[in-house]
Amino acid sequence: MTRCPAAAETPLASSPALAQKAGVADVLIKDERMRMGLGSFKALGAAYVIACDAEAGLARARTYATASAGNHGLSVAAGAQAFGAQAVIYLAETVPEAFADRLRSFGADVRRHGAVYEDSMAEAKRASDANGWELLSDSSWPGYFDVPHRLMEGYTVLMQETVAAMHAPTHIFLQAGVGGLAAACAAYARKSWGDEPRIVVVEPEVAPALFASIIAGCAQVTEGPSSDMGRLDCKEPSLIALKGLARDANDLVLITEQEGFDGAAACTEAGFASSTSGAAGLSALLASTTHRDTLGLTDASRVLVILSEEASG
Repeated sequence: MTRCPAAAETPLASSPALAQKAGVADVLIKDERMRMGLGSFKALGAAYVIACDAEAGLARARTYATASAGNHGLSVAAGAQAFGAQAVIYLAETVPEAFADRLRSFGADVRRHGAVYEDSMAEAKRASDANGWELLSDSSWPGYFDVPHRLMEGYTVLMQETVAAMHAPTHIFLQAGVGGLAAACAAYARKSWGDEPRIVVVEPEVAPALFASIIAGCAQVTEGPSSDMGRLDCKEPSLIALKGLARDANDLVLITEQEGFDGAAACTEAGFASSTSGAAGLSALLASTTHRDTLGLTDASRVLVILSEEASG
């Protein structure tokens, strides 16, 4: 465990400037930008799974394979390096080469496959089956639940820290890709604060996988152009996350690409520089002017958001 990236609590900050801009009493920001030195909350996920395997004597010399559109791959790579395992990370053609280089800096074998994330994940699964590798995805599908469930357990750490540091907010805005972070945080919030907070799940309007699935009453594969909120640009939900959010979320909100940019810019101006993906929860809050009543927002609301990654993520 001494070789694992340093596990330190991340800060919970209040931003009067963003609260004024949003027209609420307080905006509380759980700041995950420096989690374990990896730049995002994802450090709590895959690396946690590998650490659990290491405690069971299973990680050393094992090869973990995955696809990544961003920070999940870093967590796999860093966890594998820390515990004497190997990492093979599949990237779609659209993922920047700078990110591939960062993965390689942790010793990962980086391979390109397909035009979109779903293509690279299909190849990671095929290669894992063919080579006897351990597939470590942050999503789930029929027959693949145990690993992503363990991974989501890791994400609850950030909410444990948050609950210990504050009283229940009136609202929690949670951005979602496949839904793992949102589902883990929503479940822990409900366990700790009951029905009190209103939980709002936020997706790009071009990738409404959870929204479409909950409206339809079953998992849906959505189609649309790529989103610049790349970490959230997932067209199919995690089944575990979908089930949890159907139970725990009060509202689902879709934001435009421009709203994503505007929210990230507001974060930067307030001293919390993040990407459009990392700031998407806050972006939805700032864009809620026309539907404040629907979301139950007032000038007395106390809103919790998660800044899920650093600006370069």
